Amino acid sequence: MIKVDVSNVISEVEIEKYQSKVTEINKMIDDRSGAGNDYLGWTTWPKDYDKEELVRLLKDAKYVRENFDVLVVAGIGGSYLGAKCALDALKGLKGSDKPEIIFMGQTFSPNYTHQVLEYLKDKNFAINVISKSGTTTETSIAFRLLKDLLEKKVGKEKARKAIYAVTDKEKGALKTLCNNEGYSTYVLPGNIGGRYSVLTPVGLFPLAVAGVDVKAMLQGSLDALNDLDNDDLKTNIAYRYAVSRDYMYRHHRPVEMFVTYEPQMSQLSEWLKQLFGESEGKEKKGLLPTSATFSTDLHSLGQFIQDGSPLLFETIVNIVNPELDVVIPSDKDDLDGLNYLAGKTLSYVNQNAFKGTLKAHEEDGGVPCNIITVDKLDAYNLGYLFYFFMRTCAMSAYLLDINPFNQPGVEIYKKNMFHLLGKKGY
Repeated sequence: MIKVDVSNVISEVEIEKYQSKVTEINKMIDDRSGAGNDYLGWTTWPKDYDKEELVRLLKDAKYVRENFDVLVVAGIGGSYLGAKCALDALKGLKGSDKPEIIFMGQTFSPNYTHQVLEYLKDKNFAINVISKSGTTTETSIAFRLLKDLLEKKVGKEKARKAIYAVTDKEKGALKTLCNNEGYSTYVLPGNIGGRYSVLTPVGLFPLAVAGVDVKAMLQGSLDALNDLDNDDLKTNIAYRYAVSRDYMYRHHRPVEMFVTYEPQMSQLSEWLKQLFGESEGKEKKGLLPTSATFSTDLHSLGQFIQDGSPLLFETIVNIVNPELDVVIPSDKDDLDGLNYLAGKTLSYVNQNAFKGTLKAHEEDGGVPCNIITVDKLDAYNLGYLFYFFMRTCAMSAYLLDINPFNQPGVEIYKKNMFHLLGKKGY
């Protein structure tokens, strides 16, 4: 269902040169002996996850779906990007399903926050707060505002039944609050970092509320685990992609552009940018992840990609069979000259735009392109893709001799911000 073609980026001869290093790193991942090994829980999560917790999660999700108009997800970074990208990818950009899923806590923007709070005043809403510590500033501010609004609307007792938390199993400010108030709580495992957490309750709860088949998603990730937990560079598509990225980095292509031809896949690119950027951007190393949605961005970035500075390579996620399609009608006057497409589907046009652009970029522009082909985008395949990219990322970072699971640079801006805000100790 998912194929990866790296042949325009790296030759088989060059791939083979990586085999001994990949074998060493794969063993390190499986043995959990490398840098950041305390955060490798995601590698076996698709088979190790708490089955009883999933049953309870699905029951709570059903209750929210049947009793509320809106679910507000309060989280930032990995605590919202995975769910957001999955919702857009599987439900589309104009979904009409209830309840509506809204995100807060991913920004300090007063405009956005005020608009959401005003919108919620007349809505029957539940809250899904996601934070391992309970002290992430953006999320904590949002949750305080949401909880205050909810309690004023329905009272503390009813509010308790409308708040669902994903946090640490044993400690932290949010866990303490949940214990005190009796909120329904799910575990963000201590050995899984936020950007690797989409297949945990972090992503599964809001997705289940939205009606996504999370069991199929977990099955897809399990099949990916079974397919990709080996060191064979002839067959392991995650590791073949990982070495293609490393090869580009070492051959003066420091920018990876994630490309999709479906607007509802744009949030997948945002998730990928965090996954790779935060995992690899350390010690003055790493590819810069960026993104584009074609054909839209071909009318803005297309000129640079084709003829500009040779800085980048593309990784294209191509969905072959869309869930929905549109047929182009005939017009008797044909003033726009489109009758040659009459009776054709937009998926046919989109696929030929992909093929034509690929030829232009590779052959004329000299832009190396990886191609990840997905037969159709459903919960199963998305679960497979999530695991595929995470496995790729771990290998890619270790090839750079980087710890894939920490983010020391992120803490610097926080210290400066806390000092300016007057927080004690800063």
